[in-house]
Amino acid sequence: MGGGGSVLAVPALIYLLGFSPAAAATASLVVVSVTSATALGAHARAGTVHWRGGALFAAAGLVPAAAGGVVSGWLPPGLLTGAFAVIAALAALRMLRPSATVRDEDVTVRSWQVVRAGAGLGAVTGVLGVGGGFLAVPALVNVVGLRMRAAVGTSLLVITVNSTVALVARTGTEAGIDWTAVAPFAAAAVLGAWDGKRLAAKVSGDRLRQIFACALLAVAALMLVDAVL
Repeated sequence: MGGGGSVLAVPALIYLLGFSPAAAATASLVVVSVTSATALGAHARAGTVHWRGGALFAAAGLVPAAAGGVVSGWLPPGLLTGAFAVIAALAALRMLRPSATVRDEDVTVRSWQVVRAGAGLGAVTGVLGVGGGFLAVPALVNVVGLRMRAAVGTSLLVITVNSTVALVARTGTEAGIDWTAVAPFAAAAVLGAWDGKRLAAKVSGDRLRQIFACALLAVAALMLVDAVL
């Protein structure tokens, strides 16, 4: 689907492996950093990474991502779970209505708009452990002015930088990393990404997006109920 996978990694870590919301967010950053960096290399070789625009966008998110990584450890589990559920629901709705957000056309680029969008994405990444590919791609299209193909490749640069910074900021916090669970999870995610790439070539992109969006809405509803109760 062109994302780092955190939007499903976090609920999987919470409900399947028994992680707390804070620990799941930290572990998710490991998974996202590894998978995004791996995919970034492939896109860089294909020439679909806009380094200048992506670097500015990523730089704007450095401080918010680091601050969010620290703040996350202070927030109650219910609030983190509820906030993640809202983000997941927004991601699902964007997938069901891609044309409402993503446009494959040039726009006027303003530096302050790039900085504002990059800072916002960095904050979300830091607090919730979400790489934010579903937010980065439309932002890179509409704010930075990239074409869709370049936006997908460049988003991996932004996600890799933000996730790594947020992960470093969480070092030493109570939400430590259980490497015995996270390492095989991350390795499996990388291998699964290659299989997913082959699957995407055989199945309609629109159908994949619809199925994924519906599943994500169900996960968001489950997490929201869990946060409220």
